[in-house]
Amino acid sequence: MENPSGHRADLYEQLARIGKVVVHPKRIELLDLLCQAERSVEALAEATGLKLTTASAHLQVMRQARLVETRREGTRVYYRAAGEEVCRFVGALGDLGRARLAEIDQILRSLGTDAAGTERVSRDELLARVQAEEVVVLDVRPAEEYSAGHIPGARSLPLEHLEARLDELDPAVEVVAYCRGPLCLLAPEAVALLRDRGRKARCLEDGLPEWRQAGLPVEEGIGTDGGSGDGADARSRRRGDRSPPLAGGRQS
Repeated sequence: MENPSGHRADLYEQLARIGKVVVHPKRIELLDLLCQAERSVEALAEATGLKLTTASAHLQVMRQARLVETRREGTRVYYRAAGEEVCRFVGALGDLGRARLAEIDQILRSLGTDAAGTERVSRDELLARVQAEEVVVLDVRPAEEYSAGHIPGARSLPLEHLEARLDELDPAVEVVAYCRGPLCLLAPEAVALLRDRGRKARCLEDGLPEWRQAGLPVEEGIGTDGGSGDGADARSRRRGDRSPPLAGGRQS
């Protein structure tokens, strides 16, 4: 007769393969990046500040756990999240951290936001205010992430270029910035910069992965105007029908 406890042990041993991935903070960061866009090993190493060999070793552990997949283009290897459930897992890990670790709230407060989200805008509020042309939506992630998928009508303005391009934004219109999710620091940093310059700005309550998982429309590609997302070569990918495509608010 087979031993049921032995089978249970085998099941938990398989789950522990995923645990081996999230035991290292850099692997969590890599997963978070891959939930935004496919990237080469070289790009991932640069984005995370790792040596190429170290990044590759971490990615191999993640591949063995079947959380990432690869494709080859010439001599270059590209990684991507293995599926939407992987990104939901990363999001759930962040939610658990915010619920149980006070240190995370302390970091967020230091950036001008807090656990209650008093400086954040809900998805429903954003949808309503964009339709009323009361806000402009800024995607402050790197351009390659914007191209891989963004909120329809959002303008691509990576954080590193924000200050130099402030004059492109109408000072009379509130800005809602978003990035990779509620634990991403790009949008809070963008909002802090905008407020220091006298602009009215808030963050979206979460980021593009949560927007996608909620079944809201996502658009791919870069617009012909260099990144507003509403050019002829931008491709819309509908994943929900809660609202029509968003507009970017009034422009100066």
